[in-house]
Amino acid sequence: MAVNYSAKEEADGHPSGGVGVPGGGAVGGGGGAGAVKTRKPDNTAFKQQRLPAWQPILTAGTVLPAFFIIGLIFIPIGIGIFVTSNNIREYEIDYTGTEPSSPCNKCLNVSWDSPTPCTCTINFTLEHSFESNVFMYYGLSNFYQNHRRYVKSRDDSQLNGDNSSLLNPSKECEPYRTNEDKPIAPCGAIANSMFNDTLELYRIDNDTRIPITLIKKGIAWWTDKNVKFRNPTGDGNNLTALFQGTTKPVNWPKPVYMLDSEPDNNGFINEDFIVWMRTAALPTFRKLYRLIERKDNLAPTLQAGKYSLDIAYNYPVHSFDGRKRMILSTISWMGGKNPFLGIAYITVGSICFFLGVVLLIIHHKYGNRNTSADIPN
Repeated sequence: MAVNYSAKEEADGHPSGGVGVPGGGAVGGGGGAGAVKTRKPDNTAFKQQRLPAWQPILTAGTVLPAFFIIGLIFIPIGIGIFVTSNNIREYEIDYTGTEPSSPCNKCLNVSWDSPTPCTCTINFTLEHSFESNVFMYYGLSNFYQNHRRYVKSRDDSQLNGDNSSLLNPSKECEPYRTNEDKPIAPCGAIANSMFNDTLELYRIDNDTRIPITLIKKGIAWWTDKNVKFRNPTGDGNNLTALFQGTTKPVNWPKPVYMLDSEPDNNGFINEDFIVWMRTAALPTFRKLYRLIERKDNLAPTLQAGKYSLDIAYNYPVHSFDGRKRMILSTISWMGGKNPFLGIAYITVGSICFFLGVVLLIIHHKYGNRNTSADIPN
């Protein structure tokens, strides 16, 4: 049987129609059941990698200006940040009491179940005035809040006011989930280890102790206070009834509904509790404790002079070689005192500027040489 192909089909190497074979159908026909499948990608710019691309060509004309520009921008920024950080006033007192001469040495071995709190007083002097609002922090060292099991030991549904989780806490809270067959509220290791020292600040004027007003509200993040933490649903004015059927954490001296006398700062929405529940990333950290607002624009918030710090020493840290601190600090537009960022900017800018000078000298000395080899005739 004669089969005729067109010239174009013969040049392409295949006919447009099928070839008849004895006892069978057409072979090689388009779109039939016998069509040959292929794994070849579609002929598109994306799948065939023909999209337009740009590749930088590093030359002296592009690299040298980049080094100098980075250096000239980073160095002034770093100097500004460093100067701003140094202008922040900060004063720190370590009241752990490990030194025998420390007034708090008598409280060093305090335990969670001590019947009465141990109190101590530390006198100090501020050499410079604190002009703007002052933030009082408590600081802990060698306390690993970033431990995996510690971070997971909480029940966010319970803290968000879910009544079912209140009476049936998550198993993540073990071994601080129940106590004496009652659910713990709030459950978990984070809540159980809440910082509970009480700090009071006084200014000494002619041997008279004048108390400094410490504001306990406004220290927590807005999202934590209004979104993540809520008391159980019900009568908000009767927290005792809302938490009925639960028990306090093991290390707490009183239940959660007695953390404060003000209803909008009690229970799960107590701001001291909220601040503690936001775990720190490093073993040495500080958390906001109180605010000291500036009342008179003509007078500093804390005048230079003598002060005393009264401490109700309840939080034991000596067993794990921890340290406790009280920090007074002002802030700026960049936050608290932190010279690292300014030093980092200055260092990077100086390195870039130095490399720019070195590369400029090398380019000026060797860049005009003919790199092609001399071929003798």
